[in-house]
Amino acid sequence: MSESAHDAVVVGYDGSPSARRAAHWAAREAATRRRRLVIVHAFRWPLTELTQLRTETVVLSEDPFRSEYQKLVDELVAECQPLAGTNEDRGEVIVGDPVDVLNQLGANANLLVLGSSGHGAVHQVLLGSTSAELVRSTSAPVVVVRETDQPARRRRVVVGVDGSETSTRAVDFAYDFAARHNADLVAVHAWSDLPLDALGAVSEWDVNWDHIVGQANAVLAEALVGHSVRYPDVRVQPLVTMSKPVEALLAQGDNADLVAVGSHGRGAVRRMLLGSVSQAVLHYAKCPVAVLRPG
Repeated sequence: MSESAHDAVVVGYDGSPSARRAAHWAAREAATRRRRLVIVHAFRWPLTELTQLRTETVVLSEDPFRSEYQKLVDELVAECQPLAGTNEDRGEVIVGDPVDVLNQLGANANLLVLGSSGHGAVHQVLLGSTSAELVRSTSAPVVVVRETDQPARRRRVVVGVDGSETSTRAVDFAYDFAARHNADLVAVHAWSDLPLDALGAVSEWDVNWDHIVGQANAVLAEALVGHSVRYPDVRVQPLVTMSKPVEALLAQGDNADLVAVGSHGRGAVRRMLLGSVSQAVLHYAKCPVAVLRPG
């Protein structure tokens, strides 16, 4: 199963509008990466595992379900091929838990793309349970595509920087994405988690704020060093702000084609947890969000 997705752009499809939009986005991204597109639909079987049925006399075959799902996936592949620019794209229907299946495929994929919500989502702003679990657990770079209509391309990419390992991977991803899409890059280091109502008395604090700001600028500069040589055509706007990280990234992401974040930075307690910043950006950003996990 994993060989079919080797170095490909893999997108999970469950028939929802969000997943279809994600497939279209993935097809365009596969074209810029010069990678195959693999559209995957995974479904659990047998039926008794998904319902309250407890019977040994009624045995349903998975074949009609597989056949119907394959037809839907093949139609979407044909729909996406003009966007992907290749005839090597394929669709697969696999029996298994969607999270497990996509985790296996993602292990060897170039990129994993997901819709922001599936059939089980209760609201457009919430991240679907399958997507949320995959973002927390998969080793692959993940892009979550919003269900809402996207504005015209802004040619602008935003990346969150905090000096962590995952932040470094996010910077690498963002530079590469910006270069392939002829976009500008905004590198954001928002270094304060202080509540806004506490900032009124800042001038009275016995703190060397110039030193703190200098350190923040140094963190950002170190994160970007060397990339200008590798990506000389990418214009970069460094942004150091005392805003909260989530607020800064969402504000910048309002006019962006993509926001890239590490899966966790400061305060992460273990590998399987998704950091509060990346989680909030995933839930509320208006544009696609790329999440990078530790290597």
